[in-house]
Amino acid sequence: MSTHEPAAAADPTSRHRGPRFPLYVQVIVAVIAGSILGVAFGKDQPYLFGISNATLGALGMLVIKLLRALAVPLVLFAILDAFVKTRIAARSAARLLLICLVNVSVAMGIGLLIMNTVRPGDTWRGHIDEIRAAVKPSEVTAKKSDDPDAPPGATLELLPNLEYYVPKSLIRPLVYNNIISVVLLAVLAGAAIRAVQEKQAREGQTSIRALGNVIEATYHVFIQMLEWVVACVPYAVFGVVAQVVGGAGLNVFKALWVFLAIVLAGLAIHSLIYYPLVAWLVGRKPPREYLGKGADAILTGLSMNSSLATVPITLRSLERMRVRPAPARLAACVGTNLNNDGITLYEAMAAIFLAQAIGMNMALGQQFTVVVAAIFAGAGVAGIPEAGLIVLPLVLGAAGLPEEMVAIALPLLLPVDWIIARARSGVNVMSDMLVAILLDRFDTDSPPFAETGVVEPGAEEPSALAEPAA
Repeated sequence: MSTHEPAAAADPTSRHRGPRFPLYVQVIVAVIAGSILGVAFGKDQPYLFGISNATLGALGMLVIKLLRALAVPLVLFAILDAFVKTRIAARSAARLLLICLVNVSVAMGIGLLIMNTVRPGDTWRGHIDEIRAAVKPSEVTAKKSDDPDAPPGATLELLPNLEYYVPKSLIRPLVYNNIISVVLLAVLAGAAIRAVQEKQAREGQTSIRALGNVIEATYHVFIQMLEWVVACVPYAVFGVVAQVVGGAGLNVFKALWVFLAIVLAGLAIHSLIYYPLVAWLVGRKPPREYLGKGADAILTGLSMNSSLATVPITLRSLERMRVRPAPARLAACVGTNLNNDGITLYEAMAAIFLAQAIGMNMALGQQFTVVVAAIFAGAGVAGIPEAGLIVLPLVLGAAGLPEEMVAIALPLLLPVDWIIARARSGVNVMSDMLVAILLDRFDTDSPPFAETGVVEPGAEEPSALAEPAA
């Protein structure tokens, strides 16, 4: 991918030397090459100086691990920097909640319509044991921590989640990468800084400016670090895909193709039809711009299985679309905890699919219960890797499925979950971008979009990871 310098240090007239492939092209090449290597050599077979696909996967995960670690403080300082530079109105937050609610309602409507008209789960009826034998499920057990301040795990209970989200110290949310607590702290601190700014402006004082300068400088330091790590993302994708394909193989799709196809169809309808239409008709961003300029973020989310780790690339894609920094950060940094359409859609479809497979007819009220459980569970594990797989037993239990079905759900679906998980992350990234576009369309409080002066190779678009507009 192309690298950028922060606008504050960049020469506006400078140009990169020679053309470079966009990040999404590099990711596609990495996925294809990794898949070929996985099919050819499997997971553990050494083929070059003792190196195997498992080795490449482990190296790739180091890059993804580092990117996730940097993404959390980036969210913290991006929110603080937004408060320092822009007053975030209460109505903007209300719009964010309303847009997220509409999006997830449409997602649930699509999922329920597919499941109740096509009834794909009927193809599994009477064949659950055969499918379990075909995919050779392994036992999946949950690991519990002895630390009382560790995450409570997947739960639909309100009080344990709230208790965890309100931290006992300012450091623990960063230690555990609890993104919701980080966002809460950032919003609280940002609002306080903004209030002090306005108070000092009335009294003619300027001491708070030093803190604002430190926040802005720290934000750009993290941006530079992320630029270097993002440059390694295609290589990480190559290694991880090689390991996953080498381990899972392709035979499992013979037994699970119906489930895989129907879930991917629901995700595709929501993300490739509903999102582009709304971005075009309401947000005034045509599909070519929404999908084209957002391709880096979408494909990175697909390949890395993390919408949180994709936040810096999402911000850059939004700036290419000329979305103003304030709504972009509000949607990508704060709204990413709410924009879990991919998880909620998958959870509801999976629960109804398995209910149909065992001959259980769910009334509309039961399906609504599943939808509510999927929405709550998705928000409760925002930012956690493999979140959809973690909360699936909770949603299955809320659907009223027998305990034995809930017990076998994870190992039964695990062989294809690595594909669905990446699709979920891609949908969540697209949801973040759509929410930002809609906020930008109706937000009259933010300053107009300003060019940064840093130009993408072969294009006339400003760099979204360059300095945001003041």
